Amino acid sequence: METDDRYPFQRNLMYRNPKKQKIGREILERYTGSDASAFQPYVILTNFQRYLDVFQDRHGGVRTHGSVIAAHHCPSINVSMIDFKIGSPTAALTIECLSTVEPQAVLLLGMCGGLHRSLKVGDFILPVAAIRDEGVSRHFIPPQVPSLPTFKIQKFVSQVIVEHGLDYRTGVVHTTDYRFWEFDEIFKKQLYEERAIAIDMESSALFSVGFVSKVPIGALLLVSDLPLRRGGIKTKASSKKVFDDFTQLHIDIGIESMIGIQERGEHIRHYRW
Repeated sequence: METDDRYPFQRNLMYRNPKKQKIGREILERYTGSDASAFQPYVILTNFQRYLDVFQDRHGGVRTHGSVIAAHHCPSINVSMIDFKIGSPTAALTIECLSTVEPQAVLLLGMCGGLHRSLKVGDFILPVAAIRDEGVSRHFIPPQVPSLPTFKIQKFVSQVIVEHGLDYRTGVVHTTDYRFWEFDEIFKKQLYEERAIAIDMESSALFSVGFVSKVPIGALLLVSDLPLRRGGIKTKASSKKVFDDFTQLHIDIGIESMIGIQERGEHIRHYRW
């Protein structure tokens, strides 16, 4: 595809660079162990193998393991699920490489730490934006550009949650690559000043790189811990309880959203830069 020479940055965009597309597709196949043709047009991202196991129990399909990532494909419902493990660098690489198969919609089913005092473990959060406190998105887009999910995906997921008779919260999520920040009082003061509703490790990278790569991406986050409260940091025992009590519903809403958006979702238009 030809580019406008006035904007040399366009040569680095995945969908405008055939050589980069080829390498990106090969990385996707190598890291997941799946042929590019196996990826379905609707994709769920997660950080947990347990989510893939539940997905398989619900809908069957085929599991693959590559050098880094696991994927599960269900052609019967046009949905693939990818466990990309953890962190913004891997999230950014995953979404950029996924752009080579041109998914119609991508949804992160992630977990987050609840920061607002009204939150409790098990609450759902639909982020309206993410603070870019990670090191990868700056390589894709200038730092002054906000990190936003695709509105129409968030809108549809919110409808599905309401149809289940459930509630959800919206707000800005702080995305960081800083581990053990819970022991840094200066960092915690910053979180209070930002008025962020939650904190995670992937949302801003996914939203920013998805935007640049022309991939529609949303997120439904589950509050897994309350790290600003006494005794609220996630532990091995509390993590198991979250999985046991809440993740089945989290996964069901995600799968229903991806199936439903195929039939009832609004068309998502992409702008080319």
